[in-house]
Amino acid sequence: MFNHVKANSTRAFVKWLGLALVLVFIDQLTKQLIVRFMSPFDFKEVLPFLALVFTLNPGAAFSFLADASGWQRWFLTVVAIFAVVLLLTMLHRNSKDSFMSLGLVLILSGAIGNLTDRIMVGAVIDFILIHWHDFRWPAFNVADSCISVGAIILLFDGIFRKRARPS
Repeated sequence: MFNHVKANSTRAFVKWLGLALVLVFIDQLTKQLIVRFMSPFDFKEVLPFLALVFTLNPGAAFSFLADASGWQRWFLTVVAIFAVVLLLTMLHRNSKDSFMSLGLVLILSGAIGNLTDRIMVGAVIDFILIHWHDFRWPAFNVADSCISVGAIILLFDGIFRKRARPS
């Protein structure tokens, strides 16, 4: 019986890893398309509130640490590696909980996507720009979207979902 439960848990974990890999692939594909067809700082209006703009962010979210002298690349790389290991551990332990696992996978895939940029390019490739009149949200990418949605799912999970209390 124990082996059956462990096999189901492993199967669920592998399924979630597969989804993470698909999301990382989509993130990296969209970034490569931007790099191939746009020059840095090119701006292409898609809708009245949405544009494509090719930017490189050497910092963290909202360009935090972007003005640092270069050390932030390796610091943020190490932080991301630790985050990926932690997320993989949490996913393995909770792979049978579909809602929590979805949140973890989204954050994991975003972390891997941006980590890949940081290692390969030295900065994160951002290209989605939401704007309205004079308002401009900082440019972001598919990985950032995954992280944001995953964080919302985990926040909702932590606040609203009921779990059996250990006896």
